[in-house]
Amino acid sequence: MPEPELRTDRLLLRRWRESDLEPWAAMNADPEVREHLGELLTREQSDAVVARMRAEFDERGFGWWALELRATGEFIGRAGLDRVDAGVPFAGVDVGWRLTRSAWGHGYATEAALSCLAFGFEVLGLPEVIATTTVHNLRSQAVMRRIGMTRDPADDFEDPSVPEGPLRRYVLYRTRRDAARSLHR
Repeated sequence: MPEPELRTDRLLLRRWRESDLEPWAAMNADPEVREHLGELLTREQSDAVVARMRAEFDERGFGWWALELRATGEFIGRAGLDRVDAGVPFAGVDVGWRLTRSAWGHGYATEAALSCLAFGFEVLGLPEVIATTTVHNLRSQAVMRRIGMTRDPADDFEDPSVPEGPLRRYVLYRTRRDAARSLHR
């Protein structure tokens, strides 16, 4: 099944290309980009992530898109939808994003996330989409609020796949299809 592309006014969410591997690896070697994600990744680890994202997208028909600026064709990160990993105290589909530092502060994460939510609700027919991040990742939490998601602190959790430390405690945000519809009217 061919991967759908998503377009916004400024962004193209598209299939991963070989030319994305180097800037993606640079992002994963950037301590600021990885601040809330854990250890830096080697080029080999970063390439393996892309291979896994491609395979999962082919299998499911949704996943992580490469994110580029339509005006310039510049690769600026990824955005998409992903099934929640086993081992956490909830199930569902997660919306997420990761951008290069040069793309921070321009509203691209919000724009991409809204496009992903629309795809999840309108194309996939999902009743709910969630988002998670570490308790200290205030920038991502702000995006979650901007796209109409809400947090119940009772849903916060510790990710058992993360070693003990400041990156283990996560917040959980949610939005439902009916809430997203009213947000965009």
